[in-house]
Amino acid sequence: MANPPMTRSFLQVAATEEVAPPLRVVQIEGLVILKIIKHCKEFSPAVVTGQLLGLDVGSVLEVTNCLPFPVREEDEEVEADGANYQLEMMRCLREENIRRSVCIIYDPSRSNQGVLALKALKLSDSFMDLYRNTNFTGEKLREKNLSWVDIFEEIPIKVSNSALTSAFMTELEADSPVSQCDYDRLKLSTRPFMERNVESLIGCMDSLSAQQQKFQFYYRNLSRQQAQQQAWLQKRRAENMARKAAGEELLPEEDPSNPIFKPIPEPSRLDTYLITNQISNYCNQING
Repeated sequence: MANPPMTRSFLQVAATEEVAPPLRVVQIEGLVILKIIKHCKEFSPAVVTGQLLGLDVGSVLEVTNCLPFPVREEDEEVEADGANYQLEMMRCLREENIRRSVCIIYDPSRSNQGVLALKALKLSDSFMDLYRNTNFTGEKLREKNLSWVDIFEEIPIKVSNSALTSAFMTELEADSPVSQCDYDRLKLSTRPFMERNVESLIGCMDSLSAQQQKFQFYYRNLSRQQAQQQAWLQKRRAENMARKAAGEELLPEEDPSNPIFKPIPEPSRLDTYLITNQISNYCNQING
């Protein structure tokens, strides 16, 4: 009986995937945009997500369809099922030789003001280089000159419609002048979205504070360890001076078996960078 194929993690796939041409534009179907707007409008002001489907053609990523994820009550088991579903979908897309992905973000509050607030983001190449090595220490970040602003890269969006859809939209265009009903459709109330953004911003600030406490704990332990090392070295040097005067063999100044010489692992700064980027995004949405 044949053995089942082993499922590789995204980190393993990212480390072995071939170099693809740089992504220049995201071409998205008009029907996909309408589905995204409809999904956001039905569950506003809650945050909703979905799965994008399409084709990777050279330097163009074509988005031809989307599937909304169901909105349920907050539960760890439900969130885990949703995350597993997304990972499985992305594995299926990779099996179809679709190696790149983007995140489409739609802002209903800005769209209600008359502007289609739609943008496409992808993880930058410099960030992916660090992610492949799973090394997000302060030294590595300074070496790569990577800040939280460099995590995502915005890709231009091009809206595409089939010839039949364009002809149908032309048929729907009315020659009648604008009426008062048309003005009433412009909803300028942003209070629900403002409340949601502020709540999310408060949650991000709490998460950032927890991350800062983690680093403060690390630096306190590091300072305590350095003080212990200095005290141990002074004691060992004094002992060596006495042994030298007595003509005895000197002892080494470092003892790898001593726990105080065991390096303390530095916490990853990945979560801090992601939270900081999210805080900046919420602030920009609140400022309009």
